[in-house]
Amino acid sequence: MNCGNRLALRLAACLFAATAVTAQERAAGPAIQPGSAQSNVQVLPPLMIPGLDRPRAIRLYLPPDYEKSKARYPVLYMHDGQNLFDAATSFAGEWEVDETLNRLAQTKHLELIVVGIDNGGEHRMQEMTAWDNTRGKAEGEAYMAFVVDVVKPYIDARYRTKPDRTHTAIMGSSLGGLISHYAIHRYPQVFGMAGLFSPSYWYAPEVYAYTAAHPLPHDARLYFYCGGREDAHMLGNMRRMLERERASGLPAQQLEVAVDLGAKHSEAAWRKQFPRAVAWLFSGPQ
Repeated sequence: MNCGNRLALRLAACLFAATAVTAQERAAGPAIQPGSAQSNVQVLPPLMIPGLDRPRAIRLYLPPDYEKSKARYPVLYMHDGQNLFDAATSFAGEWEVDETLNRLAQTKHLELIVVGIDNGGEHRMQEMTAWDNTRGKAEGEAYMAFVVDVVKPYIDARYRTKPDRTHTAIMGSSLGGLISHYAIHRYPQVFGMAGLFSPSYWYAPEVYAYTAAHPLPHDARLYFYCGGREDAHMLGNMRRMLERERASGLPAQQLEVAVDLGAKHSEAAWRKQFPRAVAWLFSGPQ
């Protein structure tokens, strides 16, 4: 059985229950929890988003041995920075990115820098799509230009990064998955890898035509994930996008798909999936 057939069978096994747009999508305020960020996480001075005139906090994770080493590291850019490292700022539980990567640095020798860009609160839905919706005018083009033209040069100038596309990834969940999909297709010269967790393709159907019109380089790597208890259309949307990527020439070995049948649309599910995704993106064959 070839890779495409195996992929189709894995996806076809998933059944989904219908759900409404989650509170996470509505970007409600963070729950109050004890701080949990590890000592190798820091919050950088806010940077201004050109064209939107909004300051944005950046949260930075450095590998445990960064200060003792002279090595350069690959970089993962992630959205919804409030939810990545610290229970005190998270909406509904953190991803535990720092704890996970500290552990993987010890057990798998996987070391990378993570740059978490905070979401815009009430502006989150507009910033994380490049296409207008009845819910608001798209600001994703300006947001991603900020990540590429402001945040990345800032990080590369101040930290020991491997700045080329083959060592640079972008990852997000829900609308963060949608904007990450847009990002790698809009900036393939910047991002060589993308982690697409529960991507909200339903929010912007234009993403399919955009994907077809902007095929990825054949060495790009995409990690798709969804839970089996998410929106009823998630399976079909994901299958449609996978077929579009394959039709555009992306080899099967550059696509990885994971489905957790019992998982909901939640930080807990994305936290559970993160170790596998980051290990595949940064350690798999390229």
